Amino acid sequence: MCGFTVYTGSDPKTTLRFAHETYKIKHRGPDNSCCVSLGRGWMAFHRLSIMDVSAAGNQPLTYGDVYLTCNGEIYNNPQLRQQYADFPFKSGSDCESIIPLYLDKGIEEAARSLDGEFALVIYDARTDKYLAARDPIGIRGMFYGYTPDGQIAFASEMKALHKLCTTVMPFPPGHYYDGHDIRPYIDIAHVDKPIDVAEAQACKMINKLLTDAVAKRLQSDVPVGFLLSGGLDSSLVCAIAAKIIKRPIQTFAIGIEDDPIDTKYARIVADYLGCRHTEVLFSRQDIFNSLHHLIYLIETFDITTIRASMGMYLICKYISEHSDVKVLMTGEISDELFGYKYTDFAPSAQAFQDEAAKRIRELYMYDVLRADRCISANGLEARVPFGDIDFVKYVMAIVPEMKMNRTGMGKYLLRKSFEGDYLPREILYREKAAFSDAVGHSSVDYLKRYAEEMYTDAEFEEKRKKYTHVPPISKESLLYREIFEEHFPGRAETIKDFWMPNKEWDNCNVNDPSARVLPNYGKSGE
Repeated sequence: MCGFTVYTGSDPKTTLRFAHETYKIKHRGPDNSCCVSLGRGWMAFHRLSIMDVSAAGNQPLTYGDVYLTCNGEIYNNPQLRQQYADFPFKSGSDCESIIPLYLDKGIEEAARSLDGEFALVIYDARTDKYLAARDPIGIRGMFYGYTPDGQIAFASEMKALHKLCTTVMPFPPGHYYDGHDIRPYIDIAHVDKPIDVAEAQACKMINKLLTDAVAKRLQSDVPVGFLLSGGLDSSLVCAIAAKIIKRPIQTFAIGIEDDPIDTKYARIVADYLGCRHTEVLFSRQDIFNSLHHLIYLIETFDITTIRASMGMYLICKYISEHSDVKVLMTGEISDELFGYKYTDFAPSAQAFQDEAAKRIRELYMYDVLRADRCISANGLEARVPFGDIDFVKYVMAIVPEMKMNRTGMGKYLLRKSFEGDYLPREILYREKAAFSDAVGHSSVDYLKRYAEEMYTDAEFEEKRKKYTHVPPISKESLLYREIFEEHFPGRAETIKDFWMPNKEWDNCNVNDPSARVLPNYGKSGE
């Protein structure tokens, strides 16, 4: 996945601390590490070699007095290299094409012109300025903070800045830093002009854009694998890739030993597509052995994120230790676009649309954070086709009446777009189950039961009072918050709130984020 830390000052004490703290994110890039002095400031980079695995692709990438560090995949790199054919490229790294783009257009237009998943920092010695930008959804992690000497610093994960900076916050997606201020360059959830077309035309475009999104994410100089839950989203990604590649793709599924739910459906998909499939089961003990370290890795106290991270972290750990796969395709971001179980209760089409926009804007604190941390913690890279810029823009622009559950089956429009020989009908029209539940209901139940045993009712009420920002809503959430505060005291504001259904809607005023508590859960997760 790669990871970087950048300090823009020259204080000797801060520099020594910087050199130490940056190695807390070395897991993101196990292939090469370096720390470079830039005269004013430092860049440290840990590389996961994906495109051009030779030393030529090591970072920072340089051209004259311009230095670039970027954790990203730039999918329009071939077009950019053609556009800037006169530029003296030194490597086959897709990130190098950012340099001539920046030199031509500046940081704001460069960020707007990139098609990809990226977090980047540039030092331009000609102007003695540091500049930065993050992709429109925030698929690649980036934080910023201010050191005791008043200088801004950047890093791929909060832990690299926690002891370096007095304040630390997520760098907002779709924003750039111009050397003075952080400014927006795009709001990908905003719709200028809604698209009101016939269902058949919408389905045709959804099919085309998602197919294109998968195809461009297959570019890699190292093996690509697929996380396959057996749910609609990951199964579609696998089905599209299998059609493109025309050879067996490598898939991985996970479940808990007691009552795995998704693994049987993942096996159906894998058999149908002819995949090279691996099934991994984890135990109750694995949950408790991993919990403390997991919260350190993912840097959150959010209930949903932690529950869903357990299975993802363990499957990625297995992949890292038992295969040569270094890139993983995932199914995140479909729910935010096409709806959850709880959005069945949206009181109006506009409410559905507003909720989707809110979720897309906040994803960087939740689902994409989970994918980034669980995968990068094991020296792997995540790619998210449903987060493709063109795909997100189009689906967000479709009039919400077409995306709502009007047939009794959520995500109907997405399902309809891939009817045919992509997937067995029992998978294409399978009820939605949340990933944290679908690895096995007992996985969540064990965590809840453990938390219940940790605190009496009186202890819970007393302990929760000390947290003014997003106070715990259950004993389980208190357990997570206390572990988070052990690792990152005073950093709770990096998470806006708990990821929960919209409490203002009918049937959604609940204190547990699992869809199991909703009256329309039905056969989900069976």
